[in-house]
Amino acid sequence: MSYLRFEKALMTNLEESLPRELLRTNRSGAYSCSTIVDCNTRKYHGLLVVPVPGLDDENHVLLSSLDATVIQHGAEFNLGLHKYQGNNFSPKGHKYIREFDCDKVPTTLYRVGGVVLKKEVVFQHYEDRILIRYTLVDAHSATTLRFRPFLAFRSVRQFTHENSVASRDYSEVENGIRTCMYAGYPDLYMQFSKANNFVFQPDWYRGVEYPKEQERGYASNEDLYVPGYFEMDIKKGESIVFSASTTQCKTGGLKALFTKEVDERSPRDNFLHCLINAAHQFHNRTSKDERYLLAGYPWFKCRARDTFIALPGLTLSIEEEDYFELVMETAARGLYEFMEGKPLTVKIYEMEQPDVLLWAVWAIQQYAKHVGREKCNRKYGKLLYDILQYIVSDKHPNLQLRQNGLLYSEGKDHAVTWMNSTANGRPVVPRTGYIVEFNALWYNALKFCASMAAEYGDQTFAAEIEKRAELCGSSFVDTFVNEYGYLFDYVEPLDSPDWSVRPNMIFAVAFDYSPLSQAQQKSVLDVCTRELLTPKGLRSLSPKSGGYNPMYVGPQTQRDYAYHQGTAWPWLGGFYMEACLKIYKRTRLSFIERQMVGYEDEMVQHCIGTIPELFDGNPPFSGRGAISFAMNVAEVLRTLELLEKYKY
Repeated sequence: MSYLRFEKALMTNLEESLPRELLRTNRSGAYSCSTIVDCNTRKYHGLLVVPVPGLDDENHVLLSSLDATVIQHGAEFNLGLHKYQGNNFSPKGHKYIREFDCDKVPTTLYRVGGVVLKKEVVFQHYEDRILIRYTLVDAHSATTLRFRPFLAFRSVRQFTHENSVASRDYSEVENGIRTCMYAGYPDLYMQFSKANNFVFQPDWYRGVEYPKEQERGYASNEDLYVPGYFEMDIKKGESIVFSASTTQCKTGGLKALFTKEVDERSPRDNFLHCLINAAHQFHNRTSKDERYLLAGYPWFKCRARDTFIALPGLTLSIEEEDYFELVMETAARGLYEFMEGKPLTVKIYEMEQPDVLLWAVWAIQQYAKHVGREKCNRKYGKLLYDILQYIVSDKHPNLQLRQNGLLYSEGKDHAVTWMNSTANGRPVVPRTGYIVEFNALWYNALKFCASMAAEYGDQTFAAEIEKRAELCGSSFVDTFVNEYGYLFDYVEPLDSPDWSVRPNMIFAVAFDYSPLSQAQQKSVLDVCTRELLTPKGLRSLSPKSGGYNPMYVGPQTQRDYAYHQGTAWPWLGGFYMEACLKIYKRTRLSFIERQMVGYEDEMVQHCIGTIPELFDGNPPFSGRGAISFAMNVAEVLRTLELLEKYKY
């Protein structure tokens, strides 16, 4: 039985099936995303969603969906499903679904009377091309298939509505048509592997509604343009392949192309394989052959902090050192451009955030543990040296090295940490001054770089950095440790410290080098366990702290105030579990294995086979936000790797 398999009872119950989403990417920025019953519930959903660099930096929905209709003896059975205003679903094709599984590729089995039709979907790697194979498994009479494409040609952040500007022009190409609704967009090629009849019957389908946008407090309905339909006969046992792309293809090779793409897919037959597949979906290769990691789907771009936090888990933990090196090569160019005050030529956002350089050092530290310190020094020794010199020289616009050896950042007016939600132009959590994870990262970076320098010959630099580490460590304890056994989240020297119990203190325990004593580390870990730990990671704020708001629901402003005020984050849970193993060793293996069950449950929820951005901080800990989040997948993978190391 397939690991990701759903039977008729679930598929035909929309309360169960609509919340489950499905994501496929081409590793070049384009994606295909919908629910497992092919009913789009977000404006971000679409069968073919691609970047259009000539227009903007957003993705654009070209082909929203493709409705298939089975025709026998003149009777039509439409297998599509759309939600319209007034809570109306039409044409309710989900009632014909018998089962769905997603072992190698998403596969849906429909049964209409004596007709059994199988649909399989694959997104071609590194091409903006979605492929769908329809196979008539069984039929007792002559059968015809009709396909009606729903077009949007709009940004994922907008909606389209019936208008007179949209072009209805099309031209025939081999076994299909080419069309483009608006100037500036690429042509959309819709082709089949066999000859067919296209009937031009232009119309707008009005009032298509997206309930996920309603939940989020946004506008939620649009009109979709249908240029007509394709029709062809199909025999029992025959397969037909549909292609939608921004480039024309030779239709005679579509069946072979589909088979080739399926053969290249790794099965999602267990928890680990699902996560590995999810990790690959964040890969992004540009036309310049640069390599990036997208922060998440469907709306995130490549962000610097996310890249360095996620990079070890998404690559090193699954034995893909080569992709680590490719991403780091691109990112290092961006780091140097930032440090040299040059315009960035790489497409990595938020490089100016003050902790980015520190997370880059941490990522390189993980590389050293996987491939060896000698190779790490050879590849990244100079980068490590340059980063430390840049910080020590106080060249960063918002990262000052104070006389006490700690780093200071101004965050009252603009969010500078990963807790970056804003409301009315101001940070919801105005973390400023001495920020706990910044300085835990700084101490860890100093100790790591000092040990590398000492081992590979620069003794003077090593001694200087070691001395800075001693000062930083002493000041860290004096500044952050309080009498209640946990760490202040941030300390502004001119104000009182922030007493909120937040998860950022866990880094001072999890990192290889900690300024805390063993007893202090254990105390911090115990507080995190009592007040922050959930089955889905660490809460961003303790329920005992003021402002606790664990439910990430409602309109944008309401969600902004909840984003870091009690919601649970799996990537923080990864560092918590690393700290747990560091302090308690093998005695906590069974406890951590039980914690991982909470993430395995997520494989068949929300977006199947991956982990969403965050969870509510209170039961039932519902998944929220982006449907797939790189840092979360990365840290769960890294935890699985750590478990294996401690077992053997």
